Amino acid sequence: MSDIVIFGATGLVGGLVLARLAGRDVASVGRRAVAGGRAAPVEAWPDIVAELKPRVVISALGTTIRAAGSQTAFAAVDRDAVLAVARAAKASGARQFISVSSVGALAGASNFYLRTKGEAEDGLRALDFERLDLMRPGLLLGARGGVLRPMEALAATLAPLTNVLTPRSFDRYRAIEADDVAAAIVAVMDEAEAGAFVHHNREMLELAGRSA
Repeated sequence: MSDIVIFGATGLVGGLVLARLAGRDVASVGRRAVAGGRAAPVEAWPDIVAELKPRVVISALGTTIRAAGSQTAFAAVDRDAVLAVARAAKASGARQFISVSSVGALAGASNFYLRTKGEAEDGLRALDFERLDLMRPGLLLGARGGVLRPMEALAATLAPLTNVLTPRSFDRYRAIEADDVAAAIVAVMDEAEAGAFVHHNREMLELAGRSA
């Protein structure tokens, strides 16, 4: 059994969350093992959740359509895998589920990426966890491994300028440091208040102890 289980620890945000949880009773699960975590195919993840019976489950799962190879493969990770582990978490008695989503997530969106993220969010809400935290960052800034994404690299380079030019009323669309998202995730863990909560950039920065 583990108090906390995190999926997606090989990614940018997930790896930072795992580092911040050093010393806690946490298990990481993914297709590749990280820091002593467990490696297993996606279809085995729900059984691992049922075995570990965590109190908190964190999903930092995420890919891109380009990396996945198709829209179907993308949805299999960003929606289907997230909901599969969430259902197992709910069935095994988890109190809290925390998921990294995206600004603009909406099940009715015309954009496939945002629609898929929105469908995942709606599915999570329907499971009725005692506490659900949906993190909706803008462009994530941080050192990424793997395949270089030229457009993301350009956007990250321009982020200091575009963030200044973006009015505060639209600050949810600004870029945000991945480490601030990770800090916010750790901050909402163990919150006593029940319900479903959506955190955009401003809320995440406040949770991380920084001003928007």
